[in-house]
Amino acid sequence: MFDTQDAGAFLARLTRLDPHAVVRLKRVADDRTALWARLPWAVLASRTVAGAGPDDATVSAADLLAEIGRGGDALPERRDQGWRWPLPPAGARVVESLPATDLRRIAAAAAGTLRAASEHGVGGRPVGERAVRDALLDHVAIVVTTGGMRVEVPQRLVQGVARMGFLGRSDQAEGETVRVQTVGRWVGLAAPYGVAWLLPVSQFAVRPAVARTKS
Repeated sequence: MFDTQDAGAFLARLTRLDPHAVVRLKRVADDRTALWARLPWAVLASRTVAGAGPDDATVSAADLLAEIGRGGDALPERRDQGWRWPLPPAGARVVESLPATDLRRIAAAAAGTLRAASEHGVGGRPVGERAVRDALLDHVAIVVTTGGMRVEVPQRLVQGVARMGFLGRSDQAEGETVRVQTVGRWVGLAAPYGVAWLLPVSQFAVRPAVARTKS
Protein backbone atom coordinates (compact mmCIF):
# COMPACT_ATOMS: atom_id res chain seq x y z
CA MET A 1 0.00 0.00 0.00
CA PHE A 2 1.08 3.65 0.15
CA ASP A 3 3.08 5.63 2.70
CA THR A 4 0.89 5.53 5.80
CA GLN A 5 2.56 8.45 7.58
CA ASP A 6 1.96 10.95 4.77
CA ALA A 7 -1.48 9.53 3.96
CA GLY A 8 -2.40 9.54 7.65
CA ALA A 9 -1.48 13.21 7.99
CA PHE A 10 -3.67 14.09 5.00
CA LEU A 11 -6.61 12.01 6.25
CA ALA A 12 -6.37 13.29 9.82
CA ARG A 13 -6.58 16.91 8.65
CA LEU A 14 -9.40 16.09 6.26
CA THR A 15 -11.56 14.27 8.80
CA ARG A 16 -11.16 17.11 11.30
CA LEU A 17 -12.60 19.46 8.68
CA ASP A 18 -15.28 17.02 7.52
CA PRO A 19 -15.83 13.76 9.45
CA HIS A 20 -17.96 12.40 6.59
CA ALA A 21 -15.53 13.20 3.75
CA VAL A 22 -14.60 10.72 1.07
CA VAL A 23 -11.12 10.43 -0.39
CA ARG A 24 -10.31 9.44 -3.96
CA LEU A 25 -7.17 7.37 -4.50
CA LYS A 26 -5.56 7.41 -7.94
CA ARG A 27 -2.34 5.67 -8.82
CA VAL A 28 -0.19 8.12 -10.78
CA ALA A 29 2.87 5.88 -11.19
CA ASP A 30 3.99 2.38 -10.22
CA ASP A 31 5.05 3.66 -6.82
CA ARG A 32 3.03 6.87 -6.35
CA THR A 33 -0.60 7.46 -5.37
CA ALA A 34 -2.54 10.74 -5.38
CA LEU A 35 -5.08 11.33 -2.62
CA TRP A 36 -7.91 13.72 -3.53
CA ALA A 37 -10.60 15.27 -1.34
CA ARG A 38 -13.12 18.07 -1.54
CA LEU A 39 -12.97 20.48 1.37
CA PRO A 40 -16.15 21.98 2.86
CA TRP A 41 -15.53 25.30 1.07
CA ALA A 42 -15.53 23.82 -2.47
CA VAL A 43 -11.76 23.44 -2.90
CA LEU A 44 -10.10 20.22 -4.04
CA ALA A 45 -7.04 19.20 -2.02
CA SER A 46 -4.50 16.65 -3.18
CA ARG A 47 -1.35 15.07 -1.85
CA THR A 48 0.77 12.50 -3.69
CA VAL A 49 2.37 9.87 -1.46
CA ALA A 50 4.82 7.06 -2.01
CA GLY A 51 3.43 3.59 -2.66
CA ALA A 52 1.07 1.84 -5.02
CA GLY A 53 -2.57 2.34 -4.18
CA PRO A 54 -5.59 1.35 -6.28
CA ASP A 55 -5.87 2.50 -9.87
CA ASP A 56 -8.88 4.68 -9.02
CA ALA A 57 -11.11 4.17 -5.99
CA THR A 58 -13.10 6.34 -3.58
CA VAL A 59 -13.54 5.36 0.07
CA SER A 60 -14.54 6.93 3.37
CA ALA A 61 -11.66 9.05 4.67
CA ALA A 62 -12.48 8.10 8.26
CA ASP A 63 -12.54 4.37 7.41
CA LEU A 64 -9.20 4.59 5.62
CA LEU A 65 -7.66 6.55 8.50
CA ALA A 66 -8.88 3.90 10.95
CA GLU A 67 -7.44 1.12 8.77
CA ILE A 68 -4.07 2.89 8.65
CA GLY A 69 -4.21 3.52 12.41
CA ARG A 70 -4.50 -0.17 13.21
CA GLY A 71 -1.67 -1.06 10.87
CA GLY A 72 -3.83 -2.67 8.21
CA ASP A 73 -3.47 -2.34 4.46
CA ALA A 74 -6.92 -3.39 3.25
CA LEU A 75 -8.97 -0.99 1.16
CA PRO A 76 -12.20 -0.03 2.96
CA GLU A 77 -15.57 -0.48 1.29
CA ARG A 78 -15.61 1.45 -1.96
CA ARG A 79 -17.82 4.50 -2.24
CA ASP A 80 -17.15 5.48 -5.83
CA GLN A 81 -20.65 6.95 -6.16
CA GLY A 82 -19.73 9.47 -3.45
CA TRP A 83 -17.26 11.28 -5.72
CA ARG A 84 -19.12 13.82 -7.88
CA TRP A 85 -16.51 16.41 -8.84
CA PRO A 86 -14.17 16.80 -11.82
CA LEU A 87 -10.41 16.78 -11.35
CA PRO A 88 -8.13 19.37 -12.95
CA PRO A 89 -6.58 18.11 -16.19
CA ALA A 90 -2.86 17.57 -16.64
CA GLY A 91 -0.65 20.26 -18.08
CA ALA A 92 -0.76 22.94 -15.37
CA ARG A 93 1.62 25.85 -15.83
CA VAL A 94 3.20 27.94 -13.10
CA VAL A 95 2.45 31.67 -13.33
CA GLU A 96 4.11 32.86 -10.11
CA SER A 97 6.03 31.61 -7.08
CA LEU A 98 5.39 33.12 -3.66
CA PRO A 99 7.08 32.68 -0.27
CA ALA A 100 5.22 30.17 1.89
CA THR A 101 5.53 32.64 4.78
CA ASP A 102 3.37 35.12 2.85
CA LEU A 103 0.62 32.51 2.43
CA ARG A 104 0.80 31.67 6.12
CA ARG A 105 0.46 35.36 7.01
CA ILE A 106 -2.54 35.84 4.69
CA ALA A 107 -4.28 32.78 6.14
CA ALA A 108 -3.64 33.90 9.73
CA ALA A 109 -4.94 37.40 9.01
CA ALA A 110 -8.20 35.98 7.64
CA ALA A 111 -8.63 33.77 10.70
CA GLY A 112 -8.08 36.80 12.94
CA THR A 113 -10.65 38.81 11.01
CA LEU A 114 -13.21 36.02 11.39
CA ARG A 115 -12.63 35.81 15.14
CA ALA A 116 -12.90 39.57 15.58
CA ALA A 117 -16.08 39.84 13.50
CA SER A 118 -17.68 36.93 15.35
CA GLU A 119 -16.89 38.45 18.74
CA HIS A 120 -17.43 42.15 18.05
CA GLY A 121 -19.45 42.37 14.84
CA VAL A 122 -18.70 44.56 11.85
CA GLY A 123 -18.98 48.32 12.18
CA GLY A 124 -20.42 47.83 15.64
CA ARG A 125 -23.26 45.65 14.36
CA PRO A 126 -23.54 41.90 15.02
CA VAL A 127 -23.11 39.66 12.02
CA GLY A 128 -23.40 35.92 11.56
CA GLU A 129 -20.15 33.93 11.54
CA ARG A 130 -21.18 32.08 8.40
CA ALA A 131 -21.79 35.32 6.50
CA VAL A 132 -18.36 36.63 7.48
CA ARG A 133 -16.73 33.30 6.66
CA ASP A 134 -18.28 33.16 3.19
CA ALA A 135 -17.26 36.75 2.44
CA LEU A 136 -13.69 36.05 3.55
CA LEU A 137 -13.46 32.88 1.47
CA ASP A 138 -14.60 34.76 -1.65
CA HIS A 139 -12.18 37.63 -1.05
CA VAL A 140 -9.39 37.75 -3.66
CA ALA A 141 -6.26 37.45 -1.55
CA ILE A 142 -3.66 37.40 -4.35
CA VAL A 143 -3.68 38.76 -7.89
CA VAL A 144 -1.04 37.69 -10.39
CA THR A 145 -0.76 39.53 -13.70
CA THR A 146 1.45 37.91 -16.31
CA GLY A 147 1.51 38.08 -20.08
CA GLY A 148 -1.69 40.08 -20.16
CA MET A 149 -3.46 37.46 -18.06
CA ARG A 150 -4.93 38.19 -14.63
CA VAL A 151 -5.07 35.27 -12.19
CA GLU A 152 -7.10 35.76 -9.02
CA VAL A 153 -6.40 33.57 -6.01
CA PRO A 154 -9.29 33.71 -3.53
CA GLN A 155 -8.89 33.21 0.19
CA ARG A 156 -10.58 29.79 -0.05
CA LEU A 157 -7.50 28.46 -1.90
CA VAL A 158 -5.15 29.97 0.68
CA GLN A 159 -7.19 28.35 3.44
CA GLY A 160 -7.03 25.06 1.55
CA VAL A 161 -3.23 24.81 1.70
CA ALA A 162 -3.11 26.25 5.23
CA ARG A 163 -5.83 24.13 6.86
CA MET A 164 -4.59 20.92 5.23
CA GLY A 165 -1.06 21.49 6.54
CA PHE A 166 0.44 21.79 3.05
CA LEU A 167 2.57 24.77 4.09
CA GLY A 168 4.43 22.70 6.66
CA ARG A 169 5.44 23.84 10.13
CA SER A 170 6.05 27.53 10.66
CA ASP A 171 9.61 26.89 11.89
CA GLN A 172 10.39 25.06 8.63
CA ALA A 173 8.77 27.48 6.17
CA GLU A 174 11.79 29.73 5.65
CA GLY A 175 12.80 29.56 2.00
CA GLU A 176 9.82 27.39 0.97
CA THR A 177 7.69 28.60 -1.94
CA VAL A 178 4.11 28.13 -3.12
CA ARG A 179 3.42 28.09 -6.85
CA VAL A 180 0.36 29.73 -8.36
CA GLN A 181 -0.64 27.60 -11.32
CA THR A 182 -3.42 27.34 -13.88
CA VAL A 183 -4.81 24.84 -16.35
CA GLY A 184 -7.89 25.74 -18.33
CA ARG A 185 -10.21 27.59 -15.94
CA TRP A 186 -8.68 25.92 -12.89
CA VAL A 187 -6.50 27.89 -10.46
CA GLY A 188 -4.23 26.08 -8.01
CA LEU A 189 -1.75 26.63 -5.21
CA ALA A 190 1.04 24.05 -5.11
CA ALA A 191 2.58 24.13 -1.63
CA PRO A 192 5.46 22.03 -0.29
CA TYR A 193 3.19 19.23 0.96
CA GLY A 194 0.17 19.31 -1.32
CA VAL A 195 -1.95 21.19 -3.83
CA ALA A 196 -5.30 22.99 -3.57
CA TRP A 197 -7.38 23.54 -6.70
CA LEU A 198 -10.44 25.64 -7.47
CA LEU A 199 -12.63 25.75 -10.54
CA PRO A 200 -14.07 29.28 -10.32
CA VAL A 201 -17.79 29.72 -10.96
CA SER A 202 -18.09 33.14 -12.57
CA GLN A 203 -21.70 33.71 -11.66
CA PHE A 204 -20.84 33.41 -7.98
CA ALA A 205 -17.68 35.50 -8.13
CA VAL A 206 -17.53 38.58 -5.95
CA ARG A 207 -16.35 41.54 -8.02
CA PRO A 208 -15.06 44.82 -6.58
CA ALA A 209 -17.13 47.88 -7.28
CA VAL A 210 -16.00 50.03 -10.21
CA ALA A 211 -14.01 52.98 -8.96
CA ARG A 212 -15.42 56.38 -9.89
CA THR A 213 -13.35 59.51 -10.28
CA LYS A 214 -14.65 62.57 -8.50
CA SER A 215 -15.22 65.56 -10.72
